[in-house]
Amino acid sequence: MDGRALPRLPARAVVLALPVLALVLALGGCLLGPDYARPKIDVPATYRFAQGESAQIADMAWWEQFQDPVLNQLIATALLENRDVKMAAARVDEFRAQFVTTRSALFPQLGAGADASRQRASQAAGIPVPNGVSPIYNQFDASVSVAWEIDLFGKVRRQTEAARANLLASEEGRRGTILTLVGSVASSYINLRSLDRQLEIANETVKSRDESVRVFTLRFKGGEVSQMELAQSESEYEAAKQTIPLLEMQIAQQEDALSVLIGTNPGAILRGRELGTMGTPPIPDGLPSALLERRPDLLQAEQTLVAENALIGAARALYFPSISLTGLFGTVSSQFSDLFTGPAKVWSFAGSVTQPIFTAGNITGQVHQAEARQQEALFAYEKAIQVAFQEVEDALVAVQKTREQLDVVGKQVEALHTYARLARLRYEGGYTSYIEVLDAERSLFNAQLSYTQTQGAQLTSFVSLYKAMGGGWVLEAEKLSVPPVAASVPAAASAPASASAETTPVALEAR
Repeated sequence: MDGRALPRLPARAVVLALPVLALVLALGGCLLGPDYARPKIDVPATYRFAQGESAQIADMAWWEQFQDPVLNQLIATALLENRDVKMAAARVDEFRAQFVTTRSALFPQLGAGADASRQRASQAAGIPVPNGVSPIYNQFDASVSVAWEIDLFGKVRRQTEAARANLLASEEGRRGTILTLVGSVASSYINLRSLDRQLEIANETVKSRDESVRVFTLRFKGGEVSQMELAQSESEYEAAKQTIPLLEMQIAQQEDALSVLIGTNPGAILRGRELGTMGTPPIPDGLPSALLERRPDLLQAEQTLVAENALIGAARALYFPSISLTGLFGTVSSQFSDLFTGPAKVWSFAGSVTQPIFTAGNITGQVHQAEARQQEALFAYEKAIQVAFQEVEDALVAVQKTREQLDVVGKQVEALHTYARLARLRYEGGYTSYIEVLDAERSLFNAQLSYTQTQGAQLTSFVSLYKAMGGGWVLEAEKLSVPPVAASVPAAASAPASASAETTPVALEAR
């Protein structure tokens, strides 16, 4: 280029462009597609097994009601270190960035550029370089450009609405991960303490039966009992002993699972309170209708529905014209010293309108896809609500029935203690065979294990209930997931085996 300025845009063109631009901006409020409205949901008036004791506790750190400092520490550590929570937080950042990217299309895009080149023209080309003109020349240019696609029919605004809903859904997904994590840590810890107690019962039973075998061996040598009675005693001793390796395996596996939940490599876990001394949280109160606002998974499913609903409008907007405005202002010169002088300036202004005429069903297909995805999201939302109601009802009846079951099994254990004591007295007095003693002790051992398992099931049912009902406690747990300082990770190796279980975390004696 020779550096001469381009012709000015006629004033009449500018005058005509301004009303067009004003009209475009005035019509910019047009939005296609349905606006979101929460679907009507068939919500029961009350829960079938409602027995609420406290509405406020559902908004607090309910796990503290178990009164076990080790459990509190494990949950705090898990909220800090668990990889699922970290992944969920990263996913929120991803959707936040996606929202910003999508929304940026609503605004003019401004850019700048600069270029410098040195070229030599061919002297043997069809158009020769005039005599006296050097075939080597420079070119410098600097420019600012702007481009803007007018969102006349709301395509970008609907896409932004969908991106915002996806961001909110990811936020609720993160809270849902926290809800699941807290419940999983509490349930795993309770199960671990239940297995610990079962192992203690098994060790006590094996010790008792080992003593019986020793006595029977001496009495057999003295001719007081038959070999059959000695063999029966040895059989029951081995039957109790074989439960120990199984329980130890389950304990180790539960420790490994709990270690992963708290974000550490598999290893031993500290213990706090004994299973029977742990506190019992009150039963939270609440109406089924409140569940829609309390459970993160339901809020996440609804925001997914919002996003799919908005994308219907974005798809329908493809039927209509797309309007774009572009502009450029800059300077071009063959001499750098003349680059910013008046004659070197250049500018351009352009507008374009594109209208699809025949797409062979392409746009129609996209609209139908968007509508189908919206229906799929709607049904998923409705199903999530039904499952949520089911989980609450299941948890409520579990709390009620495990409490009744625990009472019955407790009475059975007391009765079997009496039965075993009297059976041994009768045997020692010669009134019955040793078979009766074995039957009584076998039944007592099984009942003791069942009682411990029921204790664990009852405490776990409270965990399931708080998890099913959601609530403000999720926000309290969320605050613990980003504290200013990292919490220490519990490790059984650092705890003295003789410490008090009521005040200091202790390692399992059998470990």
